[in-house]
Amino acid sequence: MGKLVVHGGVRLNGSVRISGAKNAALPILAATILLDEPVLIHNVPDLLDVRTMMEILESIGFNVRFEKNTIWVKPSASLKGQVPYEPVRKMRASFNVLGPLAVKCGEASVSLPGGCSIGVRPVDFHLEGLRKLGFSIDVEHGVVKAKREKRLGECYVYFPFPSVGATEHIMITAALLDGTRTIIENAAMEPEIVDLANFLVSCGAKILGAGSRRIEIEGVDRLRSCEHSIIPDRIEAGTYAIAAAATRGKVLLQNVRPDHMMAAIEALNQSGAQIKIDGNNLLVQMNERPKPLKLQVAPYPGFPTDLQPQMIAYLSVADGTSVIVETVFKSRFQHVDELRRLGLKAELTDGTAIVYGVERLQGTIVKATDLRAAAALVIAGLMAEGTTIIEEVDQIFRGYEDLTLKLSKLSAIVEYENG
Repeated sequence: MGKLVVHGGVRLNGSVRISGAKNAALPILAATILLDEPVLIHNVPDLLDVRTMMEILESIGFNVRFEKNTIWVKPSASLKGQVPYEPVRKMRASFNVLGPLAVKCGEASVSLPGGCSIGVRPVDFHLEGLRKLGFSIDVEHGVVKAKREKRLGECYVYFPFPSVGATEHIMITAALLDGTRTIIENAAMEPEIVDLANFLVSCGAKILGAGSRRIEIEGVDRLRSCEHSIIPDRIEAGTYAIAAAATRGKVLLQNVRPDHMMAAIEALNQSGAQIKIDGNNLLVQMNERPKPLKLQVAPYPGFPTDLQPQMIAYLSVADGTSVIVETVFKSRFQHVDELRRLGLKAELTDGTAIVYGVERLQGTIVKATDLRAAAALVIAGLMAEGTTIIEEVDQIFRGYEDLTLKLSKLSAIVEYENG
């Protein structure tokens, strides 16, 4: 794997255009399995995860073309119901093809998914939800087989925790269960859920309540073609906003949805950053050490877990002690050990990080443990004195389009070296 060489001490300055949301594009691509007609999807980020999902679609018979952030997907007359192991092991979101593929083929087989190492993320909610929709589920030798056994008039699916992936999976699958009314209770409310629902509705699905804790789906017999544009990536935007504040710079974020980022904006405001919202633009400016925060990570509309590592990097130089409570993935703190190598002082206990602010970080050699940890290390490297080398960094390209180019346009000195 490659490495990033980050030269610290430069204040980020300038403007950066935020890409389409990876976490919206992936479930929407999975949902194209349901379609009988070609579809155009715009504002799709060119990321490793998107390429993996394209590989999955092509492996089951779809014709897929990707050019200038637009994907054209043409359905196949003869779908294959089995997804190869190799692409599925790379990315957790790939598991969301199981339900729609089983709807179209009658049955489907998908390997248990891989993805980032950020703690236990079982697929139990996905499988139990599919069972509630009338599918039989068998798991053997790491492969999940789903087969439609019952055609139900009404289904109730309740999630003990508002899982984003499970909400997306069940909503996609239920959309084409003709004659079945599905109600999802305690559904995830993330903007990516709403974008997926908007895509499906544009294709002829009947979905109410997306963005609330209760979603109702009336299954239809077919879905038509549509043209859809992916929402901006609130996690990428949040990462650049934190990086701007962390380097005490001034950065204009373009093509953002501030209403999707209010928890992150509020946290940065409380830390002393100056935030100005102008339509789809967000100006972030910081001139001093951040003030310490007490922050709880929670499902949307709470502070997102995918920005927790970056925020810990930022608060490492706060003028006081910060407390970050992680309620989504309690063990998501692998980045803390690597940040300690740069000078972070922190304690971990039962899903809580206590961060004792220091005056400065110092560059060294670190290793990226997952996608968002890699982003946190980049931010820390930009803040640190001297040079930071981030090894095994390629996974950062799963979530950040044109990272080195965008950073260089903000005056950062960041170089990628192939391993």
